[in-house]
Amino acid sequence: MTPRRPSFVLHEHRRPTHHFDLRLEEDGVLRSWALPRGLPDDPARNRLAVEVADHALDHLTYTDADKSIADIGWWEEHDRTERRLLFTLHGQEAPGRYALIRTDRDWLLHRTKDQPSPEGAGGQRP
Repeated sequence: MTPRRPSFVLHEHRRPTHHFDLRLEEDGVLRSWALPRGLPDDPARNRLAVEVADHALDHLTYTDADKSIADIGWWEEHDRTERRLLFTLHGQEAPGRYALIRTDRDWLLHRTKDQPSPEGAGGQRP
């Protein structure tokens, strides 16, 4: 039996200001980061990621008039330290590998230079 893969969702919010929320399933909750500018598409540019309160798992498919799902799928962890989480998102298109890097106040989200092959991966990002 194949173990269940942890889920992720990328929510797009239109209010109060346009932003995205990245939510990674872990330990029975969705760990969450607000991304004012969305997922980075260039390894040379990091994006701010503000850690916010955990959400219940039923938030994976939650939408309303101001919140939609920009991407959804599963994620895999590659490496973790106290100050960094390296992971791949497998969403609706090609997979994308990222690192969440802890700063003194917040987090930075970095798209890694080495990206996984899109073949057989079950996709990623908007």
